[in-house]
Amino acid sequence: MFDLTAEPRMQRSHGRARVGFAMTGGAVRLTDLQQAGSGKAMLPRVAGAVPEVVFLNTSGGLTGGDRLDFTVEVGAGARVSATTQTAERAYASTGGMAEVRVRAQVAAGGRLDWLPQETILYEASRLSRRTEIDLSGEASCLIAEAVVLGRHAMGEEPKDATLHDRRVIRRDGRPIWAESLLLDAQALRRQQSPALLGGARAMAVLALVARGAEDALAALRAVLNEPGCTAAASGWDGRLVLRVLARDGWPLRRQMARAIRVLTGRPLPRVWQMQGETG
Repeated sequence: MFDLTAEPRMQRSHGRARVGFAMTGGAVRLTDLQQAGSGKAMLPRVAGAVPEVVFLNTSGGLTGGDRLDFTVEVGAGARVSATTQTAERAYASTGGMAEVRVRAQVAAGGRLDWLPQETILYEASRLSRRTEIDLSGEASCLIAEAVVLGRHAMGEEPKDATLHDRRVIRRDGRPIWAESLLLDAQALRRQQSPALLGGARAMAVLALVARGAEDALAALRAVLNEPGCTAAASGWDGRLVLRVLARDGWPLRRQMARAIRVLTGRPLPRVWQMQGETG
């Protein structure tokens, strides 16, 4: 018998994808590929010596109770670029947090460019995300994270959404860059405050951790000229950090694209669909 008075049990998505690479015979080659549930990893053909991984969530978005886990392993002397197929969407939750965990290990002399596309927060969304990158020896990484509050073209301006975003980069087990962001209804009520978002609806951070990273500061600042964006960068002791605020996601994406090109010296991942952009 069906109990029509019982609360319906909502289906939740769980996904996991893991990819590993190693330098073998003078080329970077795939050594490990594991996928489960809604987590997938694609390996498109790309020109050049740097392989590209595209992670995706086949559930189409995240809501309370969903779990997503992506892992990348980069062997000694190898370089890998990783991204996501499209913007990740955090939808309204009926209870609980959606959880995303991104982990990477980069061996000595290796480099990872972690360049996911933006996360869009919808009204009543609840998202907890943790990104951890472990570097060995002189390994390096570039990490990007962008968040957009609703769809501007649809007139969406979330007033009740929660994002707890934590990022940490360690070298030989020691934290060398870490930050935590908590965005909630209280912060959104004060969105216009210059101490918070200053009226912005889109924000991003880009961090390069590498020997001599600060030497790229002048070149990076030279491309911080996208209309509609406010951006600032600083560099010190093997770290370079850029922060960007914008009224909408499109100028934010254009500004981030310019910055990423400068700091990678390479084209954007193909799935960003901005290859026609210049500057």
